[in-house]
Amino acid sequence: MAFRGVALFTAMVNVLALTGSLYMLQIYDRVIPSRSLPTLVGLTIIMIGLFCAHGLLDLVRGRVLARIGARFDEELRQKTLDIVLAMPFAGRSGSDASQAVRDLDSIRNFLWSPGPTAFFDIPWVPLYLGLIFALHPMLGSLAAGGAIFLVILTLLTEFRTAAPLKAAAASGAERAQFFEMCRRNAELVRAHGMAHHLGTVWHSIAGKHLDDQLKSSDAASGLGTISKIVRMLLQSAILGLGAYLVIEEQASAGVIIAASIMTSRALAPIEIVIGNWKNFVGARQARTRLEDLCDALPDCEAAVDLPPPNRKLSVQDLSVASPGDQKLLIHNINFEASAGDVVGIIGPSASGKSTLVRALVGAWRPATGRGFVRLDGAPLDQWNPLKLGRHIGYLPQEIELFYGTIAQNICRFDPEAESERIIAAAQNAGVHDMILNLPDGYGTRVGDRGNTLSAGQRQRIALARAVYGEPFLIVLDEPNSNLDAEGDNALSETIKTFKSKGRIVIVVAHRPSALLHVDKVLALANGQVAAFGSKEEVLRKVIRNVAQRSEPMAAAE
Repeated sequence: MAFRGVALFTAMVNVLALTGSLYMLQIYDRVIPSRSLPTLVGLTIIMIGLFCAHGLLDLVRGRVLARIGARFDEELRQKTLDIVLAMPFAGRSGSDASQAVRDLDSIRNFLWSPGPTAFFDIPWVPLYLGLIFALHPMLGSLAAGGAIFLVILTLLTEFRTAAPLKAAAASGAERAQFFEMCRRNAELVRAHGMAHHLGTVWHSIAGKHLDDQLKSSDAASGLGTISKIVRMLLQSAILGLGAYLVIEEQASAGVIIAASIMTSRALAPIEIVIGNWKNFVGARQARTRLEDLCDALPDCEAAVDLPPPNRKLSVQDLSVASPGDQKLLIHNINFEASAGDVVGIIGPSASGKSTLVRALVGAWRPATGRGFVRLDGAPLDQWNPLKLGRHIGYLPQEIELFYGTIAQNICRFDPEAESERIIAAAQNAGVHDMILNLPDGYGTRVGDRGNTLSAGQRQRIALARAVYGEPFLIVLDEPNSNLDAEGDNALSETIKTFKSKGRIVIVVAHRPSALLHVDKVLALANGQVAAFGSKEEVLRKVIRNVAQRSEPMAAAE
């Protein structure tokens, strides 16, 4: 509907754009020969009114297009964030995710540029050419020839700019990804004195991006310059041809000026399109990339809203590979946990513990046809992810807090979160007193990635976030890796509390203190279940296996 309004405004703008040429035609062919001052005044008043209407309509058209761009941004804003969040789990690189945001900006900025108005003006070019033909066929033929030449330039611009712009987008994404990696690891870079070596790589990546941009810019600007030259030559040629026709008494003096103005108006949209073709191709490629990414996203809408889980977690023949990879990291995992169970997951490094917990919370999907993770009998992919998140608490191995306040981080940035629930989560995690001792309490801003807090503080606040809302399934991946004795005690009390509330708690642990309230233990080795059962039985078996492996080594010594 908005574009129909723009088309209507364009029709009126282009009709009113004839004002200048018709005014000049009347001046030279009617006012000057008749020396009529009243006619001159009347025509001038009409001309002023029509030009004001033209300017007003053109202004409104531009603002409508700007609002369309803003509306487009609003409609795709959440979808773009969904793309950014889903790309790592779809096997796409971080550059694909950040590129989605730049693509949205590219489309919006194009809609705010003069380019779209020129595209709306182009269908009116035949009207101006027809009027020039009406003034004289030779003038019309010359103007039409110039217009055809500019159309050919437009097609040539498309051919020459598409590939360089695509390459520039790819190298730009690579440059942004490398820059963000350096920013995230600035401390490591400084400590190891890597700045100079990374600078060499940075210059190479940035240089390639600059070369790609120069190629696309050169292609577009070169053809744009040719179009300007052609238009200026054509206008002068129209004047020269018009003068010849006047000498031959085939046209009046007013025809010369009117034809020149109409020719300029007819060719202006084509010239603007050529000048903005680089932005148009970039926006078109951005739209294609966004559509491809949107198609790759799974549909998060469930047919039926399932009731909150409250009975059991079951894992059946589960095999999982890293997103975008075919190599399985865990194979045929089977176990069950009922409400009130606390399950400990143990195993050596690279045994698949973190892979398993990512699958348990739905972050990584099972390999196609290779098992299920079920809550109360329903596979995770039958749940709406937005609603499933309320029933899951996850404390990852690598702690990340988001830029905002501690309260916002605990309540998962829910704008409708009640203070009582935030405080309850902090108390359940044993972190309430620690937060009160901070300068601004729950309103303390954590900074980028939580860098204003210590590692232990971040881990304890992340634990409060995991238990916010008292979810049914709580998964803790090495939750005491950065904790002191006080934090360890608070963690033990948290696990004990949610065990008594009938929740399922999964704990990945290397330190024995995290296994204090564990009922069952799942031991992993080489991505497979080595043992599963009661804590005492599994730990006895693991210790016996370790002792058996140690005996041959001791004998060899």
